[in-house]
Amino acid sequence: MTLQGIRVEDLVQAGVYESEAQAMDEALRHLLQDRPELRLQVALHRYRTDEELTLARAATIAGVSLERMKELLDRHGVPLRLGPESIEEAREEWTVIESWVDADTD
Repeated sequence: MTLQGIRVEDLVQAGVYESEAQAMDEALRHLLQDRPELRLQVALHRYRTDEELTLARAATIAGVSLERMKELLDRHGVPLRLGPESIEEAREEWTVIESWVDADTD
């Protein structure tokens, strides 16, 4: 892949990045910052297709609150899978909620 004649491998060879993976990670991070709607599209797709993806994890991927994620899923016709199916899933949801509370108090 090239952009304006620059290849990812050129960035590595020039010493800008240690690896192509590192360059791609940063490129993806910037893309998602510039186009947050892509995060939502990915979250909707993953929640629709990955039975193991929790509502809390989908909200984290989308960068929205749990309640907002429920609204967005409903708006896009994606049925909710409510309630954790395991202790691990419940703990993950609790951890996400705690991180939101901690972020609000900072």
